[in-house]
Amino acid sequence: MRTDVLGVGFDDIDINEAVGAALDIIASNGRGYIVTPNPEIVWLARKDESFRNVLEGAKLVLPDGIGIIYAARILGTPLRARVPGIDFASALLRELALRGGKLFLFGAKPGVAEEAAEKIEAEYKGINICGVNDGYFEDDTAIRAKIAAAEPDVLFVCLGAPKQEKWMAETIASLPAKIMIGLGGALDVYSGRTKRAPKFWRKLGLEWLYRLLKEPKRIGRMLKLPLFLFSAAGERLRGGKGRKEK
Repeated sequence: MRTDVLGVGFDDIDINEAVGAALDIIASNGRGYIVTPNPEIVWLARKDESFRNVLEGAKLVLPDGIGIIYAARILGTPLRARVPGIDFASALLRELALRGGKLFLFGAKPGVAEEAAEKIEAEYKGINICGVNDGYFEDDTAIRAKIAAAEPDVLFVCLGAPKQEKWMAETIASLPAKIMIGLGGALDVYSGRTKRAPKFWRKLGLEWLYRLLKEPKRIGRMLKLPLFLFSAAGERLRGGKGRKEK
């Protein structure tokens, strides 16, 4: 069962359950991709049916943004926990390191993935970074071959939405990665080029405000959050249902 938030179904799980589900896929030699939509991604999916179908096809759909949590409450079908993509990824890395798992980093500007790999290897002792590649390409044939040769357990795909989600859906059946995870700007964070909000801000669900204060140019994107919540309120008033079968 998934909880519907304005047309996108989210798995109602916490971060530990999400990591457990991912590890189960790896242990069983399964195959699947994981998405971490925030309100902006849901808004894109409302206008793009093919993108919405890609999100629905994910093994896990995790509620990344605090706006998703607020909207679910407004709709009368609250989710148990917010699961930020980078927090989920870090928790998975800890478990992957214990198992000597293989990780491939794909995305961001040239040089960022390499820097992220160094920081990840230093923090998560035992993890095997089996390859990296930046996200700038016109033809991904060589990149696919590189990933296929590396045979990662986990592939971080950081190309931005909806490009990363559509790429994962297109390649999951042909590449050997057991799990692909769409993580937007996570490699910039792991590399140290982008700083996350302090824990105090994150705990209050105000990471978006911290980022806005640091990057005022994001105001146009941030203004979509009130519109998103108003849409949820309107859906509730119209009697919209919040749950659907997976």
